[in-house]
Amino acid sequence: MTGTGDEHVNLIDILLIEPNPGDTRLFTESFAETQLTNSVYTVSDGDESLDFLYQRGEFADASQPDLILLEPQLPGTDGADILSRMNDEPVLSDIPVVVLTSSSVGEEIIKSHGLEADYYVQKPVEPEDFLEFVQEIEDLWLSIVQQPPTES
Repeated sequence: MTGTGDEHVNLIDILLIEPNPGDTRLFTESFAETQLTNSVYTVSDGDESLDFLYQRGEFADASQPDLILLEPQLPGTDGADILSRMNDEPVLSDIPVVVLTSSSVGEEIIKSHGLEADYYVQKPVEPEDFLEFVQEIEDLWLSIVQQPPTES
């Protein structure tokens, strides 16, 4: 985190939707070293992510995340369908979504369905790059919370 005033930023809950267990481990370990996150919830496929977002089954008591990190290529329900369902649900449509891309493919998949995520961030390839990635997410989050609210 940078500058003054960061101590007033509330900790955030992140939902990581990532099918690769190795990447999930690297993400959670890297976020554990930050001072921004309260909890990082992880799910490994699209169906689980919908259960989490709609608070069904084992996720009935889960709180809504403040930020979603979404790998678009998922088993089961894909990332484009998750975004589409979120856009149709007022309580979910306001949650910022960061699409994790390993190349331009992830962004193209989402856009090919006529959808837009809030942000697209290239996923790290090397394990040592995950801490830098987490810093990018922190900076992104700080820019989100510093934006003035939009009028309805």
